[in-house]
Amino acid sequence: MSSGVSRAEQCVVACAEAWRGDGEILASPMGVVPTLGARLAKLTFAPDLLLTDGEALLTADVPALGAKAQVVEGWLPFRRHLALVSGGKRHVMMGASQLDRHGNQNISCIGDWKRPSRQLLGVRGAPVNTLNHPVSYWIPRHSPRVLVERVDMVCGVGYDRAGAAGPSAARFHGIRCVVTDLAVLDFETPGRTLRVRSLHPGVTAGQLQAATGFALPVPDGTPCTRTPTAAELRLIREVLDPAGLREREVRR
Repeated sequence: MSSGVSRAEQCVVACAEAWRGDGEILASPMGVVPTLGARLAKLTFAPDLLLTDGEALLTADVPALGAKAQVVEGWLPFRRHLALVSGGKRHVMMGASQLDRHGNQNISCIGDWKRPSRQLLGVRGAPVNTLNHPVSYWIPRHSPRVLVERVDMVCGVGYDRAGAAGPSAARFHGIRCVVTDLAVLDFETPGRTLRVRSLHPGVTAGQLQAATGFALPVPDGTPCTRTPTAAELRLIREVLDPAGLREREVRR
């Protein structure tokens, strides 16, 4: 790991990069690190990104975690939020209790859905999200229990299932990236299966494979995830998260 930069800070920058080039689109981060990533992107290379207070307001300023926005630029009640979702004007970064090589995501249950061993959040809006607008995933604990050969239930739709369902499902389907505490992954392969885009500093190919429940080759020459600049570190530490909440979400 780069000297002085924590793994959590590395992940914040990796999450921020997910929204690079999106333009004027609603960012919907889920989790502390993705939220910091979206706010960091807004303050640096993505000024047109739209952020909310998590309830019903579009905010013009970028407050620290836990602080209230001081400048409001719009009202976004749930019905209008759903219009953005169905119209493709949103890029969400969701979590995943399970994720397979094709990008199928499970946040509903573990085990046979008729008699699961663990009941989780439920399907929620994952199918609509994945079929209507860009989606990325944040996994703070990269492990074989999360990166699995086959998910127990499909909530977010992967490339294989979207393709099999035909143009109506695949037309607007797109999974941009998967950020974990070990690496950045994407689906830029001919078969639209997971590949390694970059390894976080200090992570080896062997460590990544041992933490993954299916074969995930790391080609020679795979780059390191870019480290935060001095300006980005100052924003993360002094402006966006002075309380250091990011360090609770990512193990050192």
